[in-house]
Amino acid sequence: MIVGSSLAVTTLGWTYHYSNKTMNWTEARLYCQSNYTDMVVIQSQIENDYLVSYLPERQGSPYYWIGITKNHMNETWTWIGNNSTWVGNESWAENEPNNNHSTEFCVEIYIKKGKNRGKWNDEKCSHGKRPVCYKAQCNATSCGRGTCQEAIKNITCLCETGFKGDRCQTAVECPHLPQPDNGDFRVYSYGSICTVQCEEGFDLIGTNMTQCSSQGSWSHTLPVCQAKRCPALNSTTYGSLFCFDPHGEFSFGSQCTSTCEEGFLLNGTADTVCTSLGTWSADIPHCLAKRCPTLNSPPHGSSSCSAPHGEFSFGSRCTSACEEGFVLSGTADTECTSVGTWSTDTPRCLAKKCPSLNSPAHGSSSCSDPHGEFSFGSRCTSTCEEGFVLNGTADTECTSLGTWSTETPHCLGKRKSHNLLIMYSTACVQLLLLSSFLLPASRLVT
Repeated sequence: MIVGSSLAVTTLGWTYHYSNKTMNWTEARLYCQSNYTDMVVIQSQIENDYLVSYLPERQGSPYYWIGITKNHMNETWTWIGNNSTWVGNESWAENEPNNNHSTEFCVEIYIKKGKNRGKWNDEKCSHGKRPVCYKAQCNATSCGRGTCQEAIKNITCLCETGFKGDRCQTAVECPHLPQPDNGDFRVYSYGSICTVQCEEGFDLIGTNMTQCSSQGSWSHTLPVCQAKRCPALNSTTYGSLFCFDPHGEFSFGSQCTSTCEEGFLLNGTADTVCTSLGTWSADIPHCLAKRCPTLNSPPHGSSSCSAPHGEFSFGSRCTSACEEGFVLSGTADTECTSVGTWSTDTPRCLAKKCPSLNSPAHGSSSCSDPHGEFSFGSRCTSTCEEGFVLNGTADTECTSLGTWSTETPHCLGKRKSHNLLIMYSTACVQLLLLSSFLLPASRLVT
């Protein structure tokens, strides 16, 4: 049964057919191959919708086999005949394909009202459905010396080399001349003379003209259009060169891009093109090392640097050291990284600390601290309270070793003078003698 011959308007010339008899998928395909061309192959949503509009609805079993299948669970669904894998975005019914029985390797189309109308479902190939077939218009005699292709309302013949006509029925005098790469030929009617002209950027190699002879051969082979070459390019120091060469290395149309290694910046134009004149559109750029911020020596310290790519640039290594009497707080070494920053912060030079100094008993201390309390360079002077004298050195200094130059002195109580003691002793003796003279012997204190 033919389903609407006007179907050729949207299906490139072939017609569709179906059977009222249900059969398994293999039987359905044999039926289509025996009576028509093959089981239907759907290649667009428009074609799918057309089929749905023309296939009759069936009570109880509104299902038809279509020509898409696979052999194993993990294979891709493939159309028979042309091995196409086309599946529309809206082809499958909701939650399909689901391989519900693990062997659902054939596909049916629903022809019924409702949301699943025109949708597909994977099904066991052994189940019975009605087949949908197609019949092509092309046959072995459609095109004499050519290949037949289905076309809208008609067929198109693709002729073999040397033949022409709507059915490829006429042989040409000479073989077909292929279009030269990167060139164009002009065919003149008189004597079939062909002249080749190269496109801009290409040079003609060979004879630019050939003529079809009475023997059906051309007088000359076609020339070649060869791309003009530009001078060879070398990659820049600390960089790389990547080229796209559509017509040969460093030839017309070649596009080259320069990139720099990590830690370097491009100075110049990254891209250059080989022009139709055989020259490059831009010079090769340079790769300059990234710069880090200027590094200052820490107060009371110094820095020494090695700079393989320029002062304070990528790869520079600097080491900080402190003056005598100071110690480094932080990391001594730092490096200019590939992102243009120093690997560590500049350290500090801190004055060495001396032990805390206590004032002497019955005395006091006063200090000057240029670098912090009791630190390198601190100078302290000790004094005693009234009635005490200093025993030791009054001044002491915190040295570069972190020790005091002298020990803390002591404050000692003052003694009576020696002459005063003698005077007191003489007075006591005189008083004692006087007492002895006046008092009886029995009252003398001995």
